[in-house]
Amino acid sequence: MSQALLRERLAKRLAWQKAVNDPVRDPRNRLPQLQALQAWQARRLSGSFTDFKDNARMRPAAEFFLTDLYGERDFSGRDRDVARVMPMMSRLLPDSLLVAAADAIGLAVLSHAFDLRMAEQLAARRRPEAPITLADYGEAYRAVGCPRLRRRQIELILGVGWTLDAAVKKHGVYKILRASRLPARAAGLSELQGFLERGFGAFDALGGAGDFLEAIGHREREASRRLFAGHPDPFGEPGPGGQGRPSRTRGRGTGGSRARSDP
Repeated sequence: MSQALLRERLAKRLAWQKAVNDPVRDPRNRLPQLQALQAWQARRLSGSFTDFKDNARMRPAAEFFLTDLYGERDFSGRDRDVARVMPMMSRLLPDSLLVAAADAIGLAVLSHAFDLRMAEQLAARRRPEAPITLADYGEAYRAVGCPRLRRRQIELILGVGWTLDAAVKKHGVYKILRASRLPARAAGLSELQGFLERGFGAFDALGGAGDFLEAIGHREREASRRLFAGHPDPFGEPGPGGQGRPSRTRGRGTGGSRARSDP
């Protein structure tokens, strides 16, 4: 991707990021149900990733996904860093890693927009202050709808993973990333640098991300399908003839169909 296209993509996503998180522009950011929802989702995802965390090869990638893509952490420092790094990107960081950062921002924007709508639904319950149940979550998910955008959310998750996996395979990228550590810190870009180093290290440890990313894609698509269908246990093991957690997909490092992100 050219730097001009990357700058255009980044500018749009940063503008969206600022707008969607602005409590003045969107008061739903102040809803107490928003934090409760995000905590609920983080616990659900951590439980869904138990087998990945138990696998020594997949554990770093699973933890990266849970903390840097799915997690409750505040991404504003990372996203400000991306906005500021553009003028010096050619001197500090490989384009492939900045594409991953830009896609992570796009994912954060879309996920937060969904969370705002979900929180609004949860706040409209008869007892809005009550803990969120699985039934509450499913009802809010279906009320928000937008199945095509839910699929897009999953594609963005996988797209960040595939971009990092491709960067790991490029000769010299790790050396450039290591060399950029001190200049990045001096330039006040430590949040972005840390995000990229954690992602690169996690996918380097995988030795090929095919089975990991395909399993995540299968699980999340199936969970979304079951949520929209009103399944009583959308995240659990499948019943007879069902498809919940898949069996291990093809061998280590196989690629399969890669999710792509539009500019």
